[in-house]
Amino acid sequence: MPALRRIAHDAAAILVGQLATIGFGVADTVMAGRYASVDLAALSVGIALYVSLYIGASGIVQALIPIVGHHRGAGEDLQVGEAFRQTVWLALAVSLPGLLLMRWPDLLLGLTGAPPEVLARARDYLGWQAWGLPLALLFRCYTGLNQGISKPLLVTLLQLGALALKLPLNRWFIFGGAGLPPQGVAGCAMATLAINAALVLVAAAMLLRHPIYRPFRLWQGWHGPRWSVQKELLRLGLPSGASYFVEVTAFTLMAVFIARLGTTAVAGHQIVSNLASVLYMLPLSIAIATGAQVSQLRGAGRIEEARHAGWQGIGLAVCLSVALGGLVYLLRGAVVALYSTDPAVQAVASGLIVYIALYQLGDATQVTAAFALRSFRVAMLPAAVYVVALWGFGLGGGYALGFNVGGQVPPALQGPAGFWFANAAALALVALVLVLLWRSLARRGLQRPGRD
Repeated sequence: MPALRRIAHDAAAILVGQLATIGFGVADTVMAGRYASVDLAALSVGIALYVSLYIGASGIVQALIPIVGHHRGAGEDLQVGEAFRQTVWLALAVSLPGLLLMRWPDLLLGLTGAPPEVLARARDYLGWQAWGLPLALLFRCYTGLNQGISKPLLVTLLQLGALALKLPLNRWFIFGGAGLPPQGVAGCAMATLAINAALVLVAAAMLLRHPIYRPFRLWQGWHGPRWSVQKELLRLGLPSGASYFVEVTAFTLMAVFIARLGTTAVAGHQIVSNLASVLYMLPLSIAIATGAQVSQLRGAGRIEEARHAGWQGIGLAVCLSVALGGLVYLLRGAVVALYSTDPAVQAVASGLIVYIALYQLGDATQVTAAFALRSFRVAMLPAAVYVVALWGFGLGGGYALGFNVGGQVPPALQGPAGFWFANAAALALVALVLVLLWRSLARRGLQRPGRD
């Protein structure tokens, strides 16, 4: 099974890099929690808004992966370079709305109902994160290029170096020292901004100097946005970005609603939310590798092999993710203790970890199937499925359960647990629909690149 081996090989490199990136969030959560519970609550609110905007925008930019993979598989190296250059323009364009919303976030923050001291610190955090958004999306262009050509190791090395810088910078900015006063949760964003700037500079130097990029002539023929290429990127990127946005907001907006339940509830939720994000890196890495492999096989005209590669990626993601979720559940006490020393926060987090173990099956299945479908230019229908299931059943159902709408909800499903239960059920529904769609696609033998 050469396709499975290639998927596993690339996924391993991607996973290390993804874990390094998610390590930013872990470091922020642990250090902010040890600085003050109010700062941890502010991080939970602030990061919910930042991640929603960043993931939605990066989902548009990640249209580069299947497009580059298709051109690479077809031997169209110059088209790889053109797609990359046009994605840089796209990344800058989609970063602007997010930057403005984070610089002036009062309307969004007002929806949370969080205490004033939490909102004030969340506002400081978002103010710094705003300037890092364009830089983060530019680095996503570099990441997408490497993942599309199945060369993710260079990205991984940069991400590991970034994490090595993040830890001391976080400690300095959050707790102060060497003449700098403590910045609290805002220090998390200040450190991230500095590192994103460094990543973009190093990535640009790599694109200029490394021989692996020479066939694509990335730096030749720079010009303004070209509609023919932008149209292809947007046709796949907009529904993909919408899917990303719906998926992450259905998840992160739980923090916005849970904030109304008090600082302890939202702090416990933030721990489990961060842990879930770490676990998600495993199926996401397999999904990215699967999507790139399917795209390359499809570009080479090996359609049957592309379909088989999609099934193999889905199976690999499910098996490994379910095993990991079960392990985390067994070790939940020790895991939660790493995040917080507050017994009340630990109790909330420990009670929620059970839902992480439950939704690994659905989460791994849906993300890998979604990437495989995008490789066949199928993006619009999955986006609609995400909207109905995750916003309707997940977030809407979670609100009804968590706040005991109607007065008939069992106590075990009230509060944060209701949101997590509904989210897990919604992910299972999405997984079922996307797998059936992939199965139907394989049976029909869809080959036309523009259809979705």
